Amino acid sequence: MTLFLCHKKQKIAAAFSKAASKYDLIANYQQYIGDILLYKLEFELKKTKKNGIINVLDAGCGTGFFSKIMKKRGLNVTALDLSSGMLEIAKNKNAACSYLCADIESIPIENNTFDIVFSNLAIQWCQDFTKALIEFYRVTKIGGIILFTTLAENTLIELSKAWRKIDNFQHVNNFLSYTEIVKNCEIYRNKLFIQKDTLYFYDLNTLLYSLKGVGATYLISNRKSKLITRKSFKRLSDVYPKKKHKFPLTYYTVFGTLYCD
Repeated sequence: MTLFLCHKKQKIAAAFSKAASKYDLIANYQQYIGDILLYKLEFELKKTKKNGIINVLDAGCGTGFFSKIMKKRGLNVTALDLSSGMLEIAKNKNAACSYLCADIESIPIENNTFDIVFSNLAIQWCQDFTKALIEFYRVTKIGGIILFTTLAENTLIELSKAWRKIDNFQHVNNFLSYTEIVKNCEIYRNKLFIQKDTLYFYDLNTLLYSLKGVGATYLISNRKSKLITRKSFKRLSDVYPKKKHKFPLTYYTVFGTLYCD
């Protein structure tokens, strides 16, 4: 199957493909958040007590880190990702039962296919958050559930503020506010909450590498960014708001559960 993507999506896919080989070694925060989401999945499964084969779509599966865990627990997992490089890593791990290179805003799957849609830190890369939710809901069976995480406004706020002291270019993506995310989910029966986490790095280079290593370098807005020079890197390091000589980086992560009634 050939996947046709707009220019923006091609750039996002390329960024993640480039990061694929080292992703699991660097994606500590993604794995931490995914572990919490997986726990919520297990809680929901215990409540439903569903028998037989449980079909799961891991939407934005990356290297298949969580696909593999779900598969080992007896779930029938379809691993979907925009990045062919990520999917190749997932296939090499034998992480899922089937694989699909596709855009979560336009999933090439029939209605009412999956019992569960699991999506960890992928929706923030979509151009249309609402469209992704509509697609998730469409491919989920009645009585099924959608579990997702996404990043919210003020994520990477320290980095954004530091850059604003240096130039007028956009270096950090804008994310939807929690209020906007809640509003987009209102048409579904849901549970939502937001979690703040601040990570600390010993130096700016490690901080920036943590973002680059997980493919989070392509701006999804229409504004142009500017390459980091040695001079701008030094200035950024000097103006970055430090705490006890460490470089903080804050994430605001939204956890969502949607019920398909």
